[in-house]
Amino acid sequence: MKDMLYIIMIASNRVVTLIRPRKHSIHPADLHIIMNTIHSPSIYNSPASASWIPVCLPKFNPSGFVNAYITFLRKDDAVHLNEPITFAPTPDPESPSSTETISNKSDPQEGLNESGIALKLTSDGTLTALLNAYQAKEMDYSVSQLGIPGLRHFVYKSRTQVQITLPIFEDPYDQPNARKRLITLYQNIHDAIHAKSGQEAGLKLQYIRTESESVMGWITQPFELYISISPLLPKSAAVGAANAVARWVKREEARLFLRDAPVF
Repeated sequence: MKDMLYIIMIASNRVVTLIRPRKHSIHPADLHIIMNTIHSPSIYNSPASASWIPVCLPKFNPSGFVNAYITFLRKDDAVHLNEPITFAPTPDPESPSSTETISNKSDPQEGLNESGIALKLTSDGTLTALLNAYQAKEMDYSVSQLGIPGLRHFVYKSRTQVQITLPIFEDPYDQPNARKRLITLYQNIHDAIHAKSGQEAGLKLQYIRTESESVMGWITQPFELYISISPLLPKSAAVGAANAVARWVKREEARLFLRDAPVF
């Protein structure tokens, strides 16, 4: 394992698990590059069973490359799989529906063997459990599950885990134009909170009311939160909803975030 950098399993554009060196964590920007690389048409649609490519991860080493071994587990690898599932083992993160190994070695035979991975995951029942969860959309949740009056949507960022969680987009945000409107409001509030629009200093809390919704952003040391509620509710309701969301996420964080990743 001394030449391995990251081993990552991804399904439905979400990291299922990540194994890393004990003294090194992957930067979100590098993970983003890896996932975009895996889902590039030349990789994702390739007839080859696996790909071995050099990738630059600037947060890890801006002047060098690591080698990424990428392979996809498809329906032939396990029964009842309607869409490919991605796994990534080695020094680079991977994307959903594929297996990727990233290392400092230039020989792909020194990486992980995808057939062995599939066999191990199948024999111990892990692949079946993953596929069942993937098909049942167990990773998705609705804002209604929180039971918070007036709450329509939210985005919660754990600053400790450097990860985000959000519910699926439902009515009134089930149409592209409505989602775009909401995301634009989130972006405006994010810019105000982080002083990205020329302000002298950032804000801890920002609130905007429009004809369609009221949106509030709130930043604290452990988290950053953006919520949308009915425009008919007062600002105090937004504050109450934000506190309720924060408490719910705290209770559910073991399910919502990838914590305590294995190390080697």
